[in-house]
Amino acid sequence: MIRIFSTLFVLSAFLISCSKNPLSGKNQLTLLPESELQNMATGEYQKFLSTNKVVAVSNNRDAAMVNRVGDRIVRAVETYYADKGMSDKLNGFKWETNLVEDKAVNAWCMPGGKIVVYTGILPITQNEAALAAVMGHEVSHALLQHGNQRMSQGLLQQLGGVALQVALANKPAETQNLFLGAYGVGTTVGLMLPFSRKHELEADRYGLIWTAMAGYNPQEAI
Repeated sequence: MIRIFSTLFVLSAFLISCSKNPLSGKNQLTLLPESELQNMATGEYQKFLSTNKVVAVSNNRDAAMVNRVGDRIVRAVETYYADKGMSDKLNGFKWETNLVEDKAVNAWCMPGGKIVVYTGILPITQNEAALAAVMGHEVSHALLQHGNQRMSQGLLQQLGGVALQVALANKPAETQNLFLGAYGVGTTVGLMLPFSRKHELEADRYGLIWTAMAGYNPQEAI
């Protein structure tokens, strides 16, 4: 009987929360309003920056490059959305880009455009165009709400599908870890949840669009 009720709950949640992503036009399961995740991201981003070594732009060429690439990718995204008449879909985005000193080969973008690039990825990308492809890919995950989908699935599986505010109030540590894992920040605490191949391919596609629109050679991503 419990299993039946659980199944009915999941099906009900899916029917209620199946929405269309404005960028891809595809239906997706997102239990959480993006505005709530953006608010949570603002706090988690500042917390992350305060507990990690941020490389200052003023006296570091790599940090300056990361910020320059971030600005160009953001302009490409904003131009694309404006051309499609969807600028309002970016209203909650308060873009910010930082380079963090960490050997991990990683980069991520939280809801609302909170971007971090780790110094460990720079020897892999080697040049600005390849970095643009990586950052465009990560920004696409945020725009396509892939993290929201993963966190929604996690809330269903681990916390019974409760609302985000309820989860934060009752199980703050578990909810925070779920958030960090869903957006790739969990690499620092061993909690990263890998994106599905479908999500990765989708982020690749749009990431290359931003890269090209920003004036970089998409072939650098190969």
